[in-house]
Amino acid sequence: MNPIALIEERVLFSPNIPAEVNQLLQAAVAASSVDHSRAEKLFLQAQLMDSACLQTYFALYKFYFYQKRLADAERIVTAGLEESAKQGNFPVDYRQLVHNLAQWDLYANETTLFYLYTLKALAFIKLRQGHALEAQLILAHLQQLDPKDLSGASVIMDLAAGMEE
Repeated sequence: MNPIALIEERVLFSPNIPAEVNQLLQAAVAASSVDHSRAEKLFLQAQLMDSACLQTYFALYKFYFYQKRLADAERIVTAGLEESAKQGNFPVDYRQLVHNLAQWDLYANETTLFYLYTLKALAFIKLRQGHALEAQLILAHLQQLDPKDLSGASVIMDLAAGMEE
């Protein structure tokens, strides 16, 4: 019997995630509170298994963020933005997206929504790194890309505004 299969699901990832990748991510989540090194290896293994699976980027950048490894989190966020833009066939640079808003439907599917959510994560990381101006610029563009605030960026905007005061 596979010991990984015995681990109860702690996080609900996308229903489209491959079962093997989900098992690795679940094991990584379970290990993240007790063995950071093992958790990181499992997260990386999941990403190597399926680098097109956007949930591996999400899980890994969240892990790094909670470990206060902000540079690593930023690196994975950037890679996730690149992968989602590649899959969605749109420019990775959010500034280009804003200039051609009518051309892109960023509410179209899971890939585009992942891009918005991950862009919000980048703004939050920048804010935590003390780069408030960069964070504000990303958030200003995100407000245009996500006027319905499906990514929840308004929470980060409020946090950034509170830090300014």
